[in-house]
Amino acid sequence: MNRNVGATDKRLRTAAGAVVGTGSIAILFGALSLPAVLAPVFGVLAIVLLATATTESCPAYSLFGVDSCSRSSRPE
Repeated sequence: MNRNVGATDKRLRTAAGAVVGTGSIAILFGALSLPAVLAPVFGVLAIVLLATATTESCPAYSLFGVDSCSRSSRPE
């Protein structure tokens, strides 16, 4: 896979994944009063965000031709 997630995008995905993952756990333990069906949805979303941040590759970006890497930091 080609790298298409830049440094800022990576930080945002990591932060969002952590927040959404924490929300999923909070729903499971009853600390957040949202429908329980949202816990696995939030969990999967958190995993996707953290995985794309870790691999620095987003399949949706590839599909739509988006690249958030700066030209100077992209390996040749």
